[in-house]
Amino acid sequence: MKILIENLTFDTIIGILDFERMTPQKVHIDCTIDYPYSHGNFINYAEVAEIIEMTLHREQFELIETALEVLSATLKEHFPLIKELSLTIRKPNILPHCTVGVHHTTRF
Repeated sequence: MKILIENLTFDTIIGILDFERMTPQKVHIDCTIDYPYSHGNFINYAEVAEIIEMTLHREQFELIETALEVLSATLKEHFPLIKELSLTIRKPNILPHCTVGVHHTTRF
């Protein structure tokens, strides 16, 4: 079974530039979780979204790459059923005329 969380959007501190460390900026998160579903044995996507948002707010990462690695480990710790996890973090307002981001897939 696959869980899809698309375009989870909120403001947070992320980035290495001086102004990024001072002012929250909008991020868009996409998450795909592959896991073996069975009756009564599922992953709550609302909890996944909450953990993603809380982790980014708490940690205020400098690099998106670090954020993705920490999020992957954190989600696997909370949801051991995860077999494969794909995460994308995009920053839509950091460069003019484009959205930039980083994608990471982990197989457990």
